[in-house]
Amino acid sequence: MKQIKLLLFLFFSLQIFAQESPWKIYWDEHLTEGKKNYLTAVIKDTNSAKQPNIIIILADDLGQTDISLYGSKLIETPNIDAIGKNGITFTEGYISSPVCSPSRAGLITGRYQQRFGHELQMCEQYVKNKLQYWGFGLKKNMRPLTPVLNKDVPTDEDRMRQGLPPSEITLAEILQKNFYHTAIIGKWHLGAMDFAKPCNRGFEYQYGFSEAYTLYADPKDKNIVNYKIPHQFMDAHQWKTAKGRTGNCAITKNCCTRVEETGYLTDKLTDEAINYMSTQDSTHPFFIYLTYNAPHVPLQATTYYYNQFEHIEDPIKRTYLAMIKNLDDQIGRLTKYLDSTGLSENTIVFFLSDNGGAYYNGTTDNKPYRGGKLTNFEGGLKVPFMMQWKGKVESGTVSNPVISLDIFTTVCKAANIYLPTDRVYDGIDLMHYTTKITERSLHWRSAENSAIRFNNWKLIINDIDKTKLLYDLTESIDESNNVYAQNPKIATDLENKLKTWSDQMGKPLWPRTVNYLYKDKLGNYYFAF
Repeated sequence: MKQIKLLLFLFFSLQIFAQESPWKIYWDEHLTEGKKNYLTAVIKDTNSAKQPNIIIILADDLGQTDISLYGSKLIETPNIDAIGKNGITFTEGYISSPVCSPSRAGLITGRYQQRFGHELQMCEQYVKNKLQYWGFGLKKNMRPLTPVLNKDVPTDEDRMRQGLPPSEITLAEILQKNFYHTAIIGKWHLGAMDFAKPCNRGFEYQYGFSEAYTLYADPKDKNIVNYKIPHQFMDAHQWKTAKGRTGNCAITKNCCTRVEETGYLTDKLTDEAINYMSTQDSTHPFFIYLTYNAPHVPLQATTYYYNQFEHIEDPIKRTYLAMIKNLDDQIGRLTKYLDSTGLSENTIVFFLSDNGGAYYNGTTDNKPYRGGKLTNFEGGLKVPFMMQWKGKVESGTVSNPVISLDIFTTVCKAANIYLPTDRVYDGIDLMHYTTKITERSLHWRSAENSAIRFNNWKLIINDIDKTKLLYDLTESIDESNNVYAQNPKIATDLENKLKTWSDQMGKPLWPRTVNYLYKDKLGNYYFAF
C-alpha cells in the first residue's frame, strides 16, 4: 500500500514530460474601455424614489423538482413556493450553464458567458503530463470524473487570475451607478483576485465566501449532522478543503476582513440580508444578491431539520432534504420581513438555482428530467425560476422558455436604466414576456459540448462522444426518445442556428481539466467540466 501511495504521489507531483506553455488570460480592451466610459456618467436621469428594490435569491445545486411548487413528493417548501404563487412561476426556466461559476458569470452580466471567455469552471490544478494522467485514472474514487491531458496549461499566474473579466459590467455596477445601494451576501465564485472581488465589481457591501463551497457549521457542533458521501472524490475534496474555513472558503466581510462565524450559515446569510435592509435609508433603493450555498455539499444539517425526515432511509437524501427545508424557512423569514415592513410593494424578488441538482452524488435524481448538474440534459439546465413584484406583476404561470440572462435586462428596464450600447445583451424583459414567443432560441456551450432549444425542439451535440441527440420536449420530457435520424431538416436547421451563435462567441479563457461521465440505461456521455 505504501508503495502504491508513493507511486501516486510521484505521478501527481513530477513535472517531467510536461508541456507547459502560457494560456494567457486576456480581456477585450474595447469592452474594458466601453465599461469605463459607461461608468463615468449616469446614463439616464432616473427618479430613485420610484426605482424598485431588487433581491435575487440564488440557491446552489437545487433541482427544479426539489421543491413542492414543481412537484416534489418528498418535501413541502411553502415559502419558496409563495414567491412563484404571488408572482410568476416559469415552468421552463433555464440557467446558462450546468455548472456554477460560468452560470453565475452569465447571470450577473446578462450576457452569455461564452462571449467573454468564462465558459468553463475555474480550476485549481491541471493534468500536465502523462504520469499525472495515468495516476489520476488509477484513483477509483475520482470516477465519474475522467482526466483531460491538455497540450498547454495555464501558468500559475494565469491560473490565479481566473475570474470574471474586468471588461464585464456587473448588474451591481450598473445599479450602483444609478443610485442603488448594493450588497452581495453569500457565495461569489467568480474569482478571488482583487480585480474580481465583489467589492471591486459594484458591491458596496459583502458578506460570504469566494470559493464554490464552504462549511455550514463547525462539524464538531453536537447540533449538526455531518454526512460524508462514500467513494465520492468531489465530496471528499470539498470536506478537506473547507476544513477550518481557510483560504477562499473563509467567511469575509467587505472582501478583506475574515469573520469567525459560529452559527449555521444558511441562517446567518438570512440574518445579514435582513440586517442590511433594516439599515438602508428610504431615499435610495437597494440591490441584494443573496446567494445561498444550500443545498450544495458538504452535507451538513441541524438536528432540528434532520429529525423532521426520519422516514427517509437514505442518509444522503435525508440530510439534503433537511438542508432544503432549512433554506425554505429562512426564505420565509426574509419574505415575512419584506411584508411586515411594507417593502414588498416596491421590491422585485427573483428566486432560482445556479444549475440543476447534483445527480452524480446521490442527493437527488431530477425526475422526470434526465441527467443533472454538469450535463446538458434537462436535469442539468432546467431550474426553479420565479419572480415576484406585488402590485406590479399579476400571479400566474408562464410556460415560455426563459433563461437566467433575462434577469439583468428585466431589472434594468424596471429601474429605468439604459443598457450600455458597446456590447450585446442576451436577455429579454420578463415583465412583458407573458405570451408565447416562438422565435427565441436558447444556447449552451462548454468546450466540445453544446446544445440549443428552439420552440419544443432541443438538440444536444457532443463532440467528445461524436453523438447528436434531438428531442421533441413535448413528446419526450425525459429526453429518452432521440429522433435525430427521423428529422434531418429540423436537425440541420438547429445545427446551423447553433453554429451561427457559437461563431459569435469568444474563446475560453482557460481549459478544462476533467470530463464528467454520465451513465444511464440509454448510454454513456462525457461532458466537459
